[in-house]
Amino acid sequence: MLRVRNLRCGYGRLEVLKGVSFHVAQGEIVALVGANGAGKTTLLRTLAGLLPAWEGEIALQGRSVVGAPAWRGVFNGLVLVPEGRRIFADMSVLDNLLVGGYRNPDRRTVIAEMFDRFPRLRERQHQAAGTLSGGEQQMLAIARALAGRPRLLLLDEPSMGLAPLIVREVFDLLRALRRNDLTILLVEQNASAALATADRAYVLETGAITLEGDAASLRDHPEVRRAYLGQEGIG
Repeated sequence: MLRVRNLRCGYGRLEVLKGVSFHVAQGEIVALVGANGAGKTTLLRTLAGLLPAWEGEIALQGRSVVGAPAWRGVFNGLVLVPEGRRIFADMSVLDNLLVGGYRNPDRRTVIAEMFDRFPRLRERQHQAAGTLSGGEQQMLAIARALAGRPRLLLLDEPSMGLAPLIVREVFDLLRALRRNDLTILLVEQNASAALATADRAYVLETGAITLEGDAASLRDHPEVRRAYLGQEGIG
């Protein structure tokens, strides 16, 4: 679905990603974990066409998307749920979903599906999105992205600022989406939840991939346990 090779990019003269390579196969959840400042959000912004790549290759379903604008990525089936949700706070829940599904001729059908999947959004469809709780706003951000019928969903810190119960709901949703064959690239500081959900994972440190493997193996890796899971790297 997605292959990235030797990707370099940054801001001004500051290089953030330093030759990053990874892949995401059809139907997988792949997690990208790392500390603040590691380059995770920069990577997603570059994949989504919001930040230009300096060097390297980004191929979506075998076709290069380097240099393509963000709207082209959406039309190619790549949709980003940004960090901080970025919903349209002054617009209603329904209007947020209509924006997400604007390119679909059957968007009313799509939105009905979103309301079936997220009943709380149906109840609040005429409410201003900015008045929703944090968990409801995150559900709206994901539903808005799903209304675009993505083939590859990019998620940036979906658990940020949410109560533990809502975090469980979010990750239960991601597992349900995978069962529907949606491909997901998940950037997440909550390494425990991410590695419990993903099929495979990569560790990004200071702009470079330092570890990779199936998620279960990385959960048991001493360095991951020490740095990201709050556990000693022994035993």
